[in-house]
Amino acid sequence: MADNAVRTGGRRKAGPLVVRALLVLGAVVTLIGVILLGACLRDDLAIEQRMGRENAEVVSVSFQRTVVRFATPDGAVHSPAQGVLYPEGLEPGQWVRIEYDTADPEVARVAERTWTLAILPIGTFLLAVWAVLLPLVWWIRRRL
Repeated sequence: MADNAVRTGGRRKAGPLVVRALLVLGAVVTLIGVILLGACLRDDLAIEQRMGRENAEVVSVSFQRTVVRFATPDGAVHSPAQGVLYPEGLEPGQWVRIEYDTADPEVARVAERTWTLAILPIGTFLLAVWAVLLPLVWWIRRRL
């Protein structure tokens, strides 16, 4: 019987720690999502302040990035290493109108697409994270 009392006491101490850890995890994931939205907004503002427009060829499309190649008026050919922003629906070989930051052509987006397109996927992901974490926290608090 004494062993059960010790185990139960240990469980009660572990419960709040697990709950805190899960809530911190949710907060960190949420912070990363907000920072990601902020980065999208920052890049869009840079593009809008010093906008250049060109036609670009879609070189490759993968889960991680969509690579495009375009020439600027000075004759330089650019292919942003991180890919183009907001590439949904693009396919290799396709030509697409892009907007880029003339001070840093590595920052380029598909024309007329902005950071607001990132709200839905990031928001949905965060909603899913909290939809899992909150019931789990509730269950742990009731159980332990």
